[in-house]
Amino acid sequence: MGVNPGVATLVLAIDAGNSKTDVAVVGADGAVLGEARGGGFQPPVVGVEAAVDVLEDAVGAAARAAGLSGPPYVSHVSACLANADLPVEERELADAVRVRGWSRDGSVEVRNDTFALLRAGVEEPRGVAVVCGAGINCVGMTPDGRTARFPALGRISGDWGGGSGLAEEAMWWAARAEDGRGEPTELARALPAHFGLDSMYALIEALHRGRIAAEWRHELTPVLFATSAAGDPVARALVERLAREVVAMASVALARLDLLDEEVPVLLGGGVLAARHPRLTPRIAELLAAKAPKAAVRVVTAPPVLGAGLLGLDHVGAPARARTRLRAHYEQRATQYD
Repeated sequence: MGVNPGVATLVLAIDAGNSKTDVAVVGADGAVLGEARGGGFQPPVVGVEAAVDVLEDAVGAAARAAGLSGPPYVSHVSACLANADLPVEERELADAVRVRGWSRDGSVEVRNDTFALLRAGVEEPRGVAVVCGAGINCVGMTPDGRTARFPALGRISGDWGGGSGLAEEAMWWAARAEDGRGEPTELARALPAHFGLDSMYALIEALHRGRIAAEWRHELTPVLFATSAAGDPVARALVERLAREVVAMASVALARLDLLDEEVPVLLGGGVLAARHPRLTPRIAELLAAKAPKAAVRVVTAPPVLGAGLLGLDHVGAPARARTRLRAHYEQRATQYD
């Protein structure tokens, strides 16, 4: 029992986020031989072993779809994982994956999942990506292996933004507007109205008492952007601050990689940035142009598992035509992924 003898080199591509995991078995020619989707990857919540168990279910399903026996299934595992925020965590998770025996000779590379978005959006591993989903993160890389990154652990690591943070910030301003401690804002009406409530007091009580689940707060982020688009000064100021935070992260990453004066892509992804809000994306491009005039801002909509697969093909030295084939497979199906 082992790797399919008909394929000399196989890559196992894994993109694991907090809510879902995508896995693909990729041939050295870029062909996708098997795919599967699994649950979210949350080692801080369930522990490393239980989190890797979730990956194993999806890996096994993808291997069966590819007609593989084993493990081992492949020559190399390229895993881009949420919650792998620090290099020490990447090493620990790589060790946890390695012992599962999915690859021959223990060939495993684990990266933070932001690297998958970056690699999915570029033809070579060169550029910077900023992801704004539930949280916010930024990474950069160059073909010679240099990287730039941030801990991205929330306020303790200096972060501001992300869907959860934006919703909380919008509520802060709305609550103070309603009780008189802050300036007026339409957010005080729009946020509770989203849940069918007539006041911020009612929304605060519903959240505090558990009648509205805490994880539903992210629904308030689109309300913030809609309120901003309608001209509310407080909401506009929050969107402006997010644009500046995105540019601060991107420009620092570019500087660390000596790319500030180079023609280089700056990629935007995650639910907040991929939505292409009309006041946010152009403002990011405008602010970034003042710091990195040759940088090109682009929104990435291809599924991040593509990036994990491309990183794997980079690792095994696959030819350019293999990367082109893999990209074509996913880009024509991009609308199937959320």
